Amino acid sequence: MRRTSRRDILKVLAGAAGLTLLSACGSSQPAAKPAEAAKPAEAAKPAAPAVASGAGMKITLWSSFASNLGEQMQAMVNRFNESQKDVVVDNQFQGSYEETGQKLTAAIQARQAPDVSIISDVWWFKFYLNKAILPLDDLMKANNVDKADYVDAFINEGTRKGQTYWMPFARSTPLFYYNKDAFKAAGLPDRGPESWMELKEWSSKLMKKDGANVSQYAFALPGANGYIDWSFQNNIWGWGGSYSDADFAVHIAEKPGVEAAEFLRQAVIDGWAGTPANADNDFRSGVAASLIGSTGGLAGHEANAKFALGTAFLPKGPAAFGCPTGGAGLGILASAPKERQEAAFKFMQFATSTEQAAVWSQATGYMPVRKSSIESASMKDFYEKKPNYQTAGKQLAMVRAQDTARVFVPNGQQLLLKGLERITINKEPAEAALKDLATNLQKECDLIAKQVKALEG
Repeated sequence: MRRTSRRDILKVLAGAAGLTLLSACGSSQPAAKPAEAAKPAEAAKPAAPAVASGAGMKITLWSSFASNLGEQMQAMVNRFNESQKDVVVDNQFQGSYEETGQKLTAAIQARQAPDVSIISDVWWFKFYLNKAILPLDDLMKANNVDKADYVDAFINEGTRKGQTYWMPFARSTPLFYYNKDAFKAAGLPDRGPESWMELKEWSSKLMKKDGANVSQYAFALPGANGYIDWSFQNNIWGWGGSYSDADFAVHIAEKPGVEAAEFLRQAVIDGWAGTPANADNDFRSGVAASLIGSTGGLAGHEANAKFALGTAFLPKGPAAFGCPTGGAGLGILASAPKERQEAAFKFMQFATSTEQAAVWSQATGYMPVRKSSIESASMKDFYEKKPNYQTAGKQLAMVRAQDTARVFVPNGQQLLLKGLERITINKEPAEAALKDLATNLQKECDLIAKQVKALEG
């Protein structure tokens, strides 16, 4: 299959008449937060599959993981190829979640799509609306896959009108990460803060400064090109608000949203919260005492942090606790011939099986997507040895699906990111910034609502 070039992408996105919604979502967006540990620009082309291409039907997988995550993705593919002789998966790295989504958009329009692809939480719905990905229920039934064994919060997100289109794979939630050494030196308990208010109370003890020179600040917010559009759902839900409702009505500029955003703006103004260009680097080097990041970054933090690492639930707000889902799943392209769709599903079935879901979780920090994986002896033993990984499993019972304005709306993620950065990075008053954001976001929501109604009734 010919690789799609950047020129192909730009040409197709600019001029293609079909798949209008997919063309609309080709603007630049950051990769979804769970890929934070991956550095797409550093990735080399994945190694060839372990089994020779002539051993069975060869299918193409597009993936979005690099560095350690990319190595683990290729290892998963190798295990599948070695486990049977009927199907050979060719794993082709495409860049970040955003880059993969853009390339998939162009490839569909150019009729050069792969058979199966990693699709992030903010991209799969766009392909669903254009009937570009296959409903999976018939294949699940034919292969005796127990849909009820998938974690409800994950499988339900990829289900529309009773049909599943997006199988959970690299799924995650945000976690509160903290520097145990810094907390101990500050005389704080060895745990995360129960609430944002408690973190604020602790902040003065965590700060280290000599005059105006700050050598350690309390908390790192996602900075430039960060993912505050994902993590801020914890804040706005905690203050009793939301980005939007299920019917695509935008609520972000209402009182709870303004108060939640003002809390973070004031934290930056007061100096206990920073907005570095790379929050992970500040945290791992000890400059920031804590941060909120994906479970998918846990393995990277443990490998690179220069201190004892702790994980905790996200902080509560004054009204509630809120934790969003995140990450990516696998989708089969509707354009693939039937026999290749069936072959692709065999790989998906393997990669999300009880055993392999546990292997993937332990190697990366992503959540096990099967209930049987979570309850397996392998995961229980792993959690006992690695308590930092257990935190996400316990928090999973309290997660909720992300607001529609972020995950179902073309450019919704990008609009949220830029609007929230006006508040946390530019320090603009939240009310005015969120009012502008809500106006622009509602226009996008109105368009998508019409397309959903046309498709689903």
